Amino acid sequence: MRWPIALALCGCLAAPALADDKKPARYEIPYRLTDTKHVLVRAKLNGKGPFNLILDTGAPAVFITKAVAKKAGADLDDKGWGTFDAFEVEGGLKVDKVKTRVEDLVQIEGMNSMGLAGVELHGVIGYNVLAKFRIEYDFTADKLAFLELKGFEPPSPEKIEAKGGDDIQTMGPLVKMLAALSGIKPNFEVVPRGFVGVEFDDGKGGVVVKKVLPGSPAEKAGFKTGDVIEAVKAATIETGADLAKALAKAGVGTKLKVTVKRGDKTEELTVELGKGL
Repeated sequence: MRWPIALALCGCLAAPALADDKKPARYEIPYRLTDTKHVLVRAKLNGKGPFNLILDTGAPAVFITKAVAKKAGADLDDKGWGTFDAFEVEGGLKVDKVKTRVEDLVQIEGMNSMGLAGVELHGVIGYNVLAKFRIEYDFTADKLAFLELKGFEPPSPEKIEAKGGDDIQTMGPLVKMLAALSGIKPNFEVVPRGFVGVEFDDGKGGVVVKKVLPGSPAEKAGFKTGDVIEAVKAATIETGADLAKALAKAGVGTKLKVTVKRGDKTEELTVELGKGL
């Protein structure tokens, strides 16, 4: 008579374990390496943007410039901290109630004034967001994998009290002034990255179109599932990294000639890049 009772107890204990078997959310985040080799992603703040942010695990929190905070309508306290109700990274990753520091960092201001990154930077994504995910870096691919870490909540970011004052922050305007006096101009234009609308497999057979998003520029241009992308303009495409490089600086409205192999035939398609996030 003891066996039925024991089995019933085992069944009760197993139920919570089954509830925890649900796989954590996984996101494929488009990124690009800047000219200074920082990892850059795009994000919307409270639905405004997109803005160019670099990943920085050394930063305790998300940092954005004062100009971006104004555009995004951030409400700040007297210490320069604000909270975004909606923080959305391109690729579908959404984080609610993100505490953010609003400050014109010398690193960002200096790089922007001299155009070192090759694109205008609007801030950094720091530990309070990055720590919520396990991140897989593969610089041969055009996306980073973010895997949600369930049950972990990073501690609230706190400002480190420095006794040496804010002397380093005065370097930003100084670098900006020196750049102007030296005739150095930023080498970028603020143009959103173009959107194609295909998903692809990077395998032995080359870069193969796996999916064409409905209504996307790719669909309008005539891309089909199974097409093998062989060239973009004059650039030969053999890997996903080649494709990412060919599209890296192509902005919205750019028209590109793409050579694809479809069965035994080779076709040339013209795609006009659209707006993504």
